[in-house]
Amino acid sequence: MPRSGENTPLLVGNRLHSSSHRSPSSETPHCFFPDINSDPRDLGFHHAAEDFNRIDTVEDSQSRDAENPQPEADKHVKIEHEHILKAGFESLDYEVSDNLIYQKEEKDKSSRKLTLHWREVRRWIICFLIGVLTGLTAGIIDFGVEKVSGLKFQSVKDLVDKCVTENCMYYPLLVWLCFNMGLVLVGSILTAYIEEGPMIHSGAVIAAGVSQGRSTSLKFDFSIFKDFRSDREKRDFVSAGAAAGVAAAFGAPVGGVLFSLEEGASFWNQALVWRIFFSSMVSTMTLNIVQSYIKSHPWELSYAGLINFGTFGDVNYQFVELFLVIVMGAIGGLLGALFNHINYKLTIFRMRFIQRRWQRVIEVMMVAAYTAAFAYILIFFSQDCLPLVENRESMLMQYFCKDGEFSSSARLFFDTPEATVKNLFHSNPGTYRPLTLFIFAAGYFFLACWTYGLSVPSGLFIPSLLVGAAWGRIVGIVLSLASENSGWVNLSFYSLVGASAMLGGIVRMTISLTVIIMEATANVPLGLPVMISLIVAKWVGDQFNEGIYDIHIHVQGVPMLGWEPLPLSSNLSVKSVMSHPVTVFRMVETVERIIRVLKEEKHNGFPIVTNYNPDNSTPEEQVELETFGTFRGLILRSQLIMMLKKKLFVENPNLQSILKDLKMENFNDLYPRYLPIQVSANSCFYKVHQSVDCKTF
Repeated sequence: MPRSGENTPLLVGNRLHSSSHRSPSSETPHCFFPDINSDPRDLGFHHAAEDFNRIDTVEDSQSRDAENPQPEADKHVKIEHEHILKAGFESLDYEVSDNLIYQKEEKDKSSRKLTLHWREVRRWIICFLIGVLTGLTAGIIDFGVEKVSGLKFQSVKDLVDKCVTENCMYYPLLVWLCFNMGLVLVGSILTAYIEEGPMIHSGAVIAAGVSQGRSTSLKFDFSIFKDFRSDREKRDFVSAGAAAGVAAAFGAPVGGVLFSLEEGASFWNQALVWRIFFSSMVSTMTLNIVQSYIKSHPWELSYAGLINFGTFGDVNYQFVELFLVIVMGAIGGLLGALFNHINYKLTIFRMRFIQRRWQRVIEVMMVAAYTAAFAYILIFFSQDCLPLVENRESMLMQYFCKDGEFSSSARLFFDTPEATVKNLFHSNPGTYRPLTLFIFAAGYFFLACWTYGLSVPSGLFIPSLLVGAAWGRIVGIVLSLASENSGWVNLSFYSLVGASAMLGGIVRMTISLTVIIMEATANVPLGLPVMISLIVAKWVGDQFNEGIYDIHIHVQGVPMLGWEPLPLSSNLSVKSVMSHPVTVFRMVETVERIIRVLKEEKHNGFPIVTNYNPDNSTPEEQVELETFGTFRGLILRSQLIMMLKKKLFVENPNLQSILKDLKMENFNDLYPRYLPIQVSANSCFYKVHQSVDCKTF
């Protein structure tokens, strides 16, 4: 809202800074003011996620034939800089528009306490719905994964058993390839051309949709949640959805809350903590109920999450082993730093050469084929044959082993990754040879590194845990072989510590991961070694690079503001980081100029000034200006578009009656998909010579 008491001169920006970052096609003055998104405004979580995954690049204009322009998707691009902020990002409207209309509504609400109480009740209702729907989604995903995986592994197993005697071992490999590539093809196409949705992402998307109480695509609107149609409210619900997704995945409601705090939410308060925890609890309970029916044990609430680490029981460790935990944490930090560096280089490669959507799909198919081939070759050459034992939890394959034996290396692949992690944690000593585990860990390390960033809804937690559990078990085996009395070595303990260190070395989270692992293992005494391994892994890894999430944020040019200011930034002034020249509006602005600026500019927040007339200077003259007026306030693109749509012109004889009935909800009627300026302009093109008074807004 413009305020008459403010007399801050709006200084010019740093010209060298702005010229070096300006797009070659930009001919109009613009101002970097972080507010909302571009036109039309896409602020749903789907669109935010799509923009986040889209890499900003610089056109290689020299390689483009001017006479034969290529489509946008086919332009050859190159990466000029690795850490340039992407100009296409605009911040969301987290600040309340403290204008006269808002102040009047707040004054009216203060006398109606029941209305305020009902609004708080609806927040809890939304959090309940988020938890229920996230839990249901997780249950459906788990059911589908179990059925499809069982079909794939059983088909390959039957063919292997048949072809061992008939010399047709290429046939099971082909079937395995077809299963992998066919299933991944569907997910890759959906991701490349629509959206992706791992569990945390799914919870956030559900929260972003449910909190609005309507769907513009399906043409329905429950006005009961219309008060929450703003970025400020949606932000809190998305935090609850992300926490509910973690809670459903690991059966860790407290860990989900801490994950949202440590890695997700940037705005936090006590009331939000309670609602997020409630949503996480409901998500865990809902998934528990769904899985009890899937497992044919209705209402037997013993299925906490999608990932079951099994029961560790009494795992005893001695003080001296904590020094080994520190060493393993350091190893996890080193491997995590290597993982992040390789993935960073791979991401840069993708930005350069894998830009088209069909290319991304082909890359996914290559990874799927590599996965099947790697697993098949490892099983073929490492025939770890063990006596057949009673085992109801995983599929045992004879492969090339004698009758009465099974291949332990096949057990690493012929199960879901979650079940394989559990097997590595709890398998008896002697189940796996160190060489087999080493090859598995090394191959899975590079496979996980290659997979992260693909156009496929894949996660990072389980692959990291798999790699860490494998090399952690190797450490335990080596210790048992090197010790005369190996009774003190617990392979489950070292496997868990290795998994924690590997995951911590990659993502660099400590508090939330500790609680998630403790909740997933249901073992509090293991919390100390897990904490030590995570902290050491973070310390060591931070000496080389950042966590994987932060690396991708920087590579993709997302202007993420850190918790602390950059070193030596206290001497910088605002004009040092502003673009130049500045696009401003006057207190009373013409409709013609508003339409022109909104069409030419992508920003969604514009300063309101006095003592400046943009019509008195050309764009060339504006470059030399030292000031663009006195700053009086800020107005948003969405507000300007709504003013045009409502025809709030100074010359309108009905202006006062329209303003009297105008409410804040009128500005949020179309949230988050506001009308593009072209539509609004066409509806009032005959009013271009009239003007709008911005003081009210």
